[in-house]
Amino acid sequence: MLGSQYSKLIERHSEELADGLVRKLQTSERTEAYREIHAEELKEAELDIYQHLGEWLESKTEVEVHQRYTELGRRRAQQGTPLAQVVWAMVISKEHLWTFLEREALADTAVQLVSELAFILALEQFFDRAMYFTIAAYSESVAQPQAA
Repeated sequence: MLGSQYSKLIERHSEELADGLVRKLQTSERTEAYREIHAEELKEAELDIYQHLGEWLESKTEVEVHQRYTELGRRRAQQGTPLAQVVWAMVISKEHLWTFLEREALADTAVQLVSELAFILALEQFFDRAMYFTIAAYSESVAQPQAA
């Protein structure tokens, strides 16, 4: 994949990125419920994505994204985290990566620019699918007790 240099950059800075994201999630006014989720749980989840971003973007199937984010949606529903806060946490996560990339990765040539655009499109697709599967599983989890 052309954008592999960007995923490698994120993978190399995964600890820093995960720590920064956890701080943002636990201090944002829009994700107050995340203060009740243990920081280590949040960090582990983000580290798994950041440390293996190349795999997630290049070789993980939609089924694997579905499985991971269905589990996340169910877990957040069981924890009582409001859906709006779950969605906002995912927005913060994506923006956190963009801010990092804007600061660290600048395209110097047309080939690098094309590579950067391909990476951005793959990352957008990943986040869109992750958000969809999380919301679907969360909604299903919340609806199930009412149907019983």
